[in-house]
Amino acid sequence: MSQTAMRGLKFAGIGSAVPDSYLDNHQLSRIVDTSDEWITTRTGIGRRHLDGHNHSLVSLATQAAQKAMAMADVAPEKVDLILLATSTPDDLFGSAGQIQAKLGASHALAFDITAACSGFTVGILTAAQFIRTGTYKTILLIGADIISRWLDWSDRRTCVLFGDGAGAAILQADSGDCLFDSAFHTDGTLNSCITLKYEAQRRPLVDDLWVSSGTYKPLAMDGQQVYRFVVQKIPQVIEKVLAQANLTVDDIDWLLLHQANQRIMQAVADRLGISSERTITNLAKYGNTSSASIPLALDEAVRRGQVRPHDVIVMVGFGAGLTWGAIVFKWG
Repeated sequence: MSQTAMRGLKFAGIGSAVPDSYLDNHQLSRIVDTSDEWITTRTGIGRRHLDGHNHSLVSLATQAAQKAMAMADVAPEKVDLILLATSTPDDLFGSAGQIQAKLGASHALAFDITAACSGFTVGILTAAQFIRTGTYKTILLIGADIISRWLDWSDRRTCVLFGDGAGAAILQADSGDCLFDSAFHTDGTLNSCITLKYEAQRRPLVDDLWVSSGTYKPLAMDGQQVYRFVVQKIPQVIEKVLAQANLTVDDIDWLLLHQANQRIMQAVADRLGISSERTITNLAKYGNTSSASIPLALDEAVRRGQVRPHDVIVMVGFGAGLTWGAIVFKWG
């Protein structure tokens, strides 16, 4: 097969990492007006791991990447491309290059992708194009976020939801193809539902020339509108991608949704007729870790033997943008 020929791909390895420290609901109730019962009944979250002074996004992402590379038995010099899906880089110019240096993946191109909670699924879509066109053979995809950096800890609508973490996967060129189909959408008219906005402060520079400088405001979200949107659109996109792949709900072994809220995940599963036994979730332990949530959940499911080689999975990302999409693939 020539370097430029179309080819398939496979998932060869998976890994994850979270900070050691965590904040449970009882501790959180001492910070903001809430309770363990209020949080668990509305979100399903019991605790969330938070970055302190011991980690950076780069260090968390590097740990997850090393675990994925070890599972795939891939040496750093064999990685052709590193994709980092994150909305919270250590450096606004991007953090993928720092990860490349820490891994010693000196032959790899590295760059960031910003797609918020949909970042890991968008990253799979991006990696697939590079592999199928023959541009690269081995790609390290990382989803990592430290959302706690940008939370308002007096706002219980948001601070109870999010945690920090990283997940990574190795995707490789293969004679077969694990990726059956995908479907993605964006509705920019709903961008205001989830935001982390830059707040500019204008000041005169010289003569009549002004410049702006400032920082980013804390994360803000209209949870009710997001809920209504997701429970309507996500079942539709899952049905669409299954139809494109000539599959039915009965053909899939696992449903893996972005770990945002237990009510959302249950509502989507119920509308599709998928039992909780076929739904992968670890939300209670980690909360919403944004772009890390899907690979973090998949890594745990694979390592405990829940997900086995050749299992068919529907993976769904959704979040700020608003962007949402589904991928149906075979693990291993």
